[in-house]
Amino acid sequence: MIPRRARRPAADTPLVHRIASVLLRYPDEPMLACLDDIAAALPAVADPADRNLLVAACDHLRCLTPTEAARSYVETFDHTRRRSLHLTYYRHGDTRARGMALLALKHAYRHAGHEPPEAELPDFLPLVLEFAALAPEAGHRVLLRCRAGLELLRQALHERSSPYAGVLDTLCGRLPEPARRERDAWQRLAAEGPPGEDVGLEPFGPPEQTGRPPERTGREPFAPPGDPTPSAGPVGEAFLSAKEGR
Repeated sequence: MIPRRARRPAADTPLVHRIASVLLRYPDEPMLACLDDIAAALPAVADPADRNLLVAACDHLRCLTPTEAARSYVETFDHTRRRSLHLTYYRHGDTRARGMALLALKHAYRHAGHEPPEAELPDFLPLVLEFAALAPEAGHRVLLRCRAGLELLRQALHERSSPYAGVLDTLCGRLPEPARRERDAWQRLAAEGPPGEDVGLEPFGPPEQTGRPPERTGREPFAPPGDPTPSAGPVGEAFLSAKEGR
C-alpha cells in the first residue's frame, strides 16, 4: 500500500507545483541548470515529508551525468504508456473523448488568463503543474479533473521504484482524500487499461500518434495575454527563465 496523507492545499502548494513542474521535465541542459535554484527553494516547502521527497528527487538528478539523467527519463516516461506524463490518456486512451478533454483543458487555461503553448499538449503534467503554480485555484480544479492519471502514474512509478515516485506522492498528497468510488474507478482503469478506439484525436495525441516528434527543448511557458514573462513567484526570476531555456 502506498502511503498517503489527506490534506487541504497549503500556502506553499504553488511553490511545490512549480518545483515539481521542473523536476518532471526532460533533463536537458536548461532544466539541469535549474537544479541549484530548486535546491535553494526547497527549504521554503513547509511540510518536512514533502520537502524530503522533493529533495530526494532533486539530489538524484544532481548525482547523474546529463546522459544518465536523459536515459533514465526516457526509460521511465517514454518507453511505456503506463508511465505517460499525458494525464488524459489514462482515462480516455486514444479516443474522441480524449480530444474533447484536451480542448477542455485549453479552455480552462485560457479562462484563467493564461495562453498554453502550442508546442505541448495541454495534459502534459509539467505544463499542468506550471499552470497550477500560476493560477492556484483553477490549477487545483484541473488537477482534480486529471486525478485518475496522477494516481495511476504514481502507482506505476512506485512499481518501478522510480526516483520520480516521490514527486507524485507529494502532488497527490496535496489533493483531497478520494472517495471510495474514485479509488474503485482507478483500480478498474489500472486493471483494464484505457479505451482503445484509435480515431478522432486529430490534431491532438502523443507524438507517436500524431507523427510529431517529441520536443525536448525550447518550450514556452504560460503567459497572460500581453505579458510574455510570468512572475517567477517565490523561487525567483532565474528559476522560471532558466527552466524554459530562454
